[in-house]
Amino acid sequence: MFVVKLVDITFHIPEENIAADEVLLSKAEEGVLGETLRFWEAAEHFVVLGRSGKIQKECFVEACQEDGIKIIRRISGGGTVLQGPGCLNYSLVLSLERDGEYRKINDSYRNILGRIAYVLRSKGYDAELFPISDIAIGEKKISGNAQARKRKFFLHHGTLLFNFEIAKIYQYLKHPPKEPEYRRGRVHKKFVANIPTSFEDLREVIKEVFIRKNISSWKPDKVVLEEVKALAQGKYLSDKWNHAF
Repeated sequence: MFVVKLVDITFHIPEENIAADEVLLSKAEEGVLGETLRFWEAAEHFVVLGRSGKIQKECFVEACQEDGIKIIRRISGGGTVLQGPGCLNYSLVLSLERDGEYRKINDSYRNILGRIAYVLRSKGYDAELFPISDIAIGEKKISGNAQARKRKFFLHHGTLLFNFEIAKIYQYLKHPPKEPEYRRGRVHKKFVANIPTSFEDLREVIKEVFIRKNISSWKPDKVVLEEVKALAQGKYLSDKWNHAF
């Protein structure tokens, strides 16, 4: 069982939610905060690229522009995803010293996602880990995950779809240039699915895995909130960063 701080904050704009993950990782690395777990759900649809994602190869850019769908690049690796209502996001900042498996990326995914899949199965869902970073039910993906690493801590953040409008993925995302073996070329609607539950129930699943009961929440102070806002303005609202590749 992990013992991490529960961060009780969701931001109103996509750029600040993405920036918050980076700030929490930096605060841990600086020795200011330590391990954290944050939940959030986007109020609007937007595209999130992996650190090295190529916009033209992975997104229908014109459709995004026409519909006002933002395209934001995150600091973690992995593929491009569509965010929006009906998708629970969880962001973990963990110490690399907590478990020997955390030093190797594939082992850390197996450790973290294996625990989540185990709890989901205990709730009656036929959840299974598919390497390197998916959780699926009936070989349909319900959760994608990615990581960013520093010297002492790493960020592991993931999604869990519960009431997401799957059809919108077709509008804004191309078939990925790289795919896990178990996808076998399937189009989005035959590969991605919602887990039939609620945000609150999924939140409890993640909490069961990573925090002790009755842990108090930590709320960022004014200084941290200003750091998130400044990072969003200077980086995640910048075409120089978002359109780097």
